[in-house]
Amino acid sequence: MNQYDAIVVGAGHNGLTNGAYLAKAGLKVAVLERNPYIGGATVSRELHKGWYYSNCSYVSSLLRPEITRDLELPRHGLQVVPFGGGATFMRNGDHFGSYSDHDRHYREIARHSKRDANAYDRYAADTSLQTKLIRPYLMRTPPDPTSLKPRDLRDLMEFAQSFMSLGEEKLLDTIKFWTASVGDYLNEYFETDVIKAHMAGSGIIGTALGVYSPGTAYVLLHHYMGDVDGNVGAWGFARGGMGAIASALSKSFLSFGGEIICDANVDEIIVKNGKAVGVALKDGTEYRAPIVVSNLDPKRTFLDITNSKDLPADVVKKAQNFKIRGSSGKLNIALDGLPVFNGLDPRNRLMAGDLHFSDSLERQERAYDDWKAGTWSKDPYLDMMIPSLTDPTMAPPGKHMMSVFVQYAPPKVEGREWTDEDKDGFEKSVIDQISNYSPNFRDLILHCETRTPREIEAEVGLTEGNIFMGELTFDQLLFNRPFPGYAQYRSPIKGMYMCSSGTHPGGGVMAAPGANAAREILRDLKRPNTVPGGYADD
Repeated sequence: MNQYDAIVVGAGHNGLTNGAYLAKAGLKVAVLERNPYIGGATVSRELHKGWYYSNCSYVSSLLRPEITRDLELPRHGLQVVPFGGGATFMRNGDHFGSYSDHDRHYREIARHSKRDANAYDRYAADTSLQTKLIRPYLMRTPPDPTSLKPRDLRDLMEFAQSFMSLGEEKLLDTIKFWTASVGDYLNEYFETDVIKAHMAGSGIIGTALGVYSPGTAYVLLHHYMGDVDGNVGAWGFARGGMGAIASALSKSFLSFGGEIICDANVDEIIVKNGKAVGVALKDGTEYRAPIVVSNLDPKRTFLDITNSKDLPADVVKKAQNFKIRGSSGKLNIALDGLPVFNGLDPRNRLMAGDLHFSDSLERQERAYDDWKAGTWSKDPYLDMMIPSLTDPTMAPPGKHMMSVFVQYAPPKVEGREWTDEDKDGFEKSVIDQISNYSPNFRDLILHCETRTPREIEAEVGLTEGNIFMGELTFDQLLFNRPFPGYAQYRSPIKGMYMCSSGTHPGGGVMAAPGANAAREILRDLKRPNTVPGGYADD
C-alpha cells in the first residue's frame, strides 16, 4: 500500500506549489502526474533539434513574488529576464510601438495622436487603481458571503471597506470597469484605432469573448496584475522556457521531502463514508491519503475523477454548467534566421517584445465572429514573440524560436471534431497573416508545431483547451470561482480539495491557487501555516 499524508493530482505549477507548502509543513506528500514529464501547461520541450520552446504558456509575470521568494525559486534555477514593449503592425505599413520608458512611450503615442498621448497617464492611473485594489486579495482565500463565520464576516467587511474607501466617483468607476468590455473601456480614453487595438489584446487573450463582450475589461486587468523584479505590469521570459518555473517548483518541493510520481494517470478519487481516502490509477494501482488535492480543472475534478454518487446533485450540475470554453491555439516555430517586418528596423528593441497584426478593434471583433460561427479566425489576433532574442539558449546561434498565441480557435469546428485538414487551415491562416507583414518569414520556417484546442486538451488536460481553466467573467471570480459555496478550495467531500486555476484567483502561471489551497488544508489539519499572506509591497 502506498500511504501518504496528502496526494496532489496533477504536477502543473499549482499542484507543485500546493505540494511544496504541504511538504514544508511536515506532511508526507506525493504529486501524481499522468504524463512522463511535469509542468502541465508550464513546460519546455525541444521543438526541433537545438530549438527549445515553451509548450503552452510562454511568458512570465503573474507568478506571485511572495511565492518566488518563500520557496527560493531563484536558488532552484529560476531566472526571469524582463522584456520591454512590443508593437502592432498596421496595414498602411506603419506600426505602433509600446515602450517601457514613459517618455519614449508618450512620444510614440503622440506620433499617432497628441490627444491620446495626453490621455495615457489618466488611463494608466485609473487602471493602476484597479490593480492595487485587487492585488492584495490574490494570496487570500475569498470570503463566503453566505457564511456567518467570524473570519468570513471580517474579510467581507474588509473587502467592502476597501471599495467604499474609494469614494463615490471612483467606486462607480470601479463597478463600471468590472462589468465593461475592454473595447468600451478603451474608447473612453483613446481615439486611435491601432492604440486601442494594441491594448485591447490583453482583454481577450485566453477567453471566449470579444473586445466588446462585457467583462473583458477585467481580463485586461488580470494581465496587468503581475510584475517582474517589482515592476508592476511588466512581463518576462523564464530563461530556458516556462518549464524552468515547473523545474524550480519541483526542486523546492523535493527539498522538503516531497515525491513526484509520473505516468500516474488517476482514474478516480476513492471515497469512503463521505471522506476521501486516496486515489486509484487507471492501471489499478492505489495510493492512500486522508487528504486528496485536485489540480485538475473543475469539470475534470467533479465529472471525471469523482464518482457522481459521492457528490451532491447540485455540485454535479454546477460543474456541468461551469464555463470553460476553448478559444485559443498556439504555433511554435523554429526559424532559420530573424524575420524582417515592414516598417520596423530589425535592430529595434521592440522586436524582442510582443508583436501583433490586428490594428483595429473592428478586426479583433471580426476574428471573434469567426469563433462564434464555429471556426478558426481567418484574420486572427496574434500575440507573437521571438524569445530567442532575449534568451539565446532557446535556439542555436544565428537561429530563432518564435511563439505565436492565437485567438480564436474553437474546441470543435462547426460542431464536429477537428480534422488534420482543419488544423492545416488554422496553421495557414496564422502563417499567412505574419507573411503579410514580413516578406522573408515564410522562407525562414524550418519546423512548425501547431496546437489547436484539441491538442492542448489531449496533451495538457485542459478541458476544451481553455488556458485559464474557466472563463474569467465576474460570475466566475472571487467567491464565485469555481462556483458559489465552494470557493475556499474545499469540495463537498471531506478531505478533498481543489488547487487549480479553476479556483481563486484564476488562470495564468500565478501559483496563488496552489498556495492558498495549502493554507486552507493546513488550517483544517490545525498545522502551523507555511504559506505567505497577502501582497504587501504596494
